[in-house]
Amino acid sequence: MQIHTGFGDKDLDLRKCNPLYLRAVLEDERFAKCQLVLLHASYPYSKEASYLASVYSQVYLDFGLAIPKLSVQGMVSSLKELLELAPINKVMFSSDGYAFPETYYLGSRRARDVVYRVLSAACEDGDLSIEEAIDAVEDIFRRNASDLYKLNVANGSIHQKTMIADSTIASSCVEQDVLFVRIVWNDASGQHRCRVVPAGRFYEIARNKGVGLTFASMGMTSFCDGPADGTNLTGVGEIRLMPDMSTLLRLPWSTREEMVIADMQIRPGEAWEYCPRYVLRKVTKVLLDEFNVTMKAGFENEFYLRRKLVSEGHERWVPYDNSSYCSTSSFDGASSILQEVYSSLKAANIVVEQLHAEAGKGQFEVALKYVLCTLAADNLIYAREIIKSVARKHGLIATFLPKPDLNDIGSGSHVHLSLWKNDQNVFMGSNEYSHYGMSNVGEQFLAGVYHHLPSILAFTAPHPNSYDRIQPNTWSGAYLCWGKENREAPLRTACPPGVPLDMVSNFEIKSFDGCANPHLGLAAIVAAGIDGLRKGLKLPEPIESNPADYATKLKRLPQDLLESVESLAADKTLHELIGDKLITAVIAVRKAEIDHYSKNPGAFGDLIHRY
Repeated sequence: MQIHTGFGDKDLDLRKCNPLYLRAVLEDERFAKCQLVLLHASYPYSKEASYLASVYSQVYLDFGLAIPKLSVQGMVSSLKELLELAPINKVMFSSDGYAFPETYYLGSRRARDVVYRVLSAACEDGDLSIEEAIDAVEDIFRRNASDLYKLNVANGSIHQKTMIADSTIASSCVEQDVLFVRIVWNDASGQHRCRVVPAGRFYEIARNKGVGLTFASMGMTSFCDGPADGTNLTGVGEIRLMPDMSTLLRLPWSTREEMVIADMQIRPGEAWEYCPRYVLRKVTKVLLDEFNVTMKAGFENEFYLRRKLVSEGHERWVPYDNSSYCSTSSFDGASSILQEVYSSLKAANIVVEQLHAEAGKGQFEVALKYVLCTLAADNLIYAREIIKSVARKHGLIATFLPKPDLNDIGSGSHVHLSLWKNDQNVFMGSNEYSHYGMSNVGEQFLAGVYHHLPSILAFTAPHPNSYDRIQPNTWSGAYLCWGKENREAPLRTACPPGVPLDMVSNFEIKSFDGCANPHLGLAAIVAAGIDGLRKGLKLPEPIESNPADYATKLKRLPQDLLESVESLAADKTLHELIGDKLITAVIAVRKAEIDHYSKNPGAFGDLIHRY
């Protein structure tokens, strides 16, 4: 039986809608085996409903109607109160989409946002692990209602993922639809790697228990699938690759495969300190706890398309075309490929803001919308996978290598960053305070990034080839400076359309490229920003023209990887916030690559297949 408790119908007496009035019914033996669902989150009596669900076995809770009828904070606080005492397997959501279809849509959309907020906070507080939070999502949105109302029996069939959750279903049933699941991670050298598990085994075992992986995996370089000397990582010892089911994606270009990004755990529920995703979550938690601020990020993906040319028995990969920046003919020639890339990104819920031909021969750019930085890093990994795979399907190679041709333009992965508090952009200045269009918080954060930029480059420009790209007069940011809408500066504050001309909404880092592990790169930026906020750092005056014009006055950013590695080795702040062990491994990988490519300069040519 479903019972309206709390607000809802206009003719009710709210004073008598407190669910505690039901205790006499709940304690009556005649109704001991009944199942009673309290609707509307019992608002404003959510705590009372939570208490009843915790004490009485027959009480279940449904927070439909409360979403989306309440304010965002009202929805969040109501759900938090429901979960204070009530078991998660007794809380569920119904859209309450009555009268007109928009309420169904709004309810479904808002519910996902609210549940994400509440469960994310629970993970940050240590109440839930990531895996427990994912299970809670399954319970709240599907399993609890399915079990309570016996929907599987009523429908005569069940959704694929319901089958998967049932360990009694044979592997062959799953594999009729999905054959393989790729468990993906990104290592310290920025390479995408994966373990592939048959779908039946994945959903039966690996989904909850992960797969084993050697310690050495985070010490590998771009030239050797073995750990670099000095990383302290060897073939002795094993971690678990634990799938983050919130990232599960059906491959748009392969009908019978899925892909999921993994966390690295030393044991179930305990993060490995070398895990890039863990490190980014760790520093963003410090930013949130100390300053109540989150960071959002949006990446611009620059890449080259190359086609195979065989001449006199020799194979070469040559530019897809020879057109110029924003060329209509270049876009037209690659339109079918870019359409498929766009559709695949859209299927993965990755929003594309712009795409166009770039200045290099066969070079293109796909710009992604900004999202929370932890999600942005995941999205970047998927975007690269999608672009490379769609290109391969068309007989091409898409390479994100920073400088595949020393005589042509380099490719970056410029990132736009903004700071948010309570859904408000707090990087932007206001009438109360504005320094070159930035708020006080924005300036201090950016000043921290400016101060630590030489060290950050060891993460965001992590390969010897990266420094062939970072040169004066190439819009890549070669000098240590910042400027408003100055594309030659490595740090550019931006005033996009819709923002008042005297304000800026975000800042861009030019010195970020396709060899970077996005989680580690963003973690270094957040760590630097935290230092700026802690110390109240200030920015120098901006550079309003080409920094090369001030070459005698401005300091050059590291001109090679060794310089940035030396800066990182001496940077106590990044060591403290990111972790000594991980930084030790990163430095060892970088030094191994410096040594290898200085002795084997021709080896750069093979990297178009790795990045």
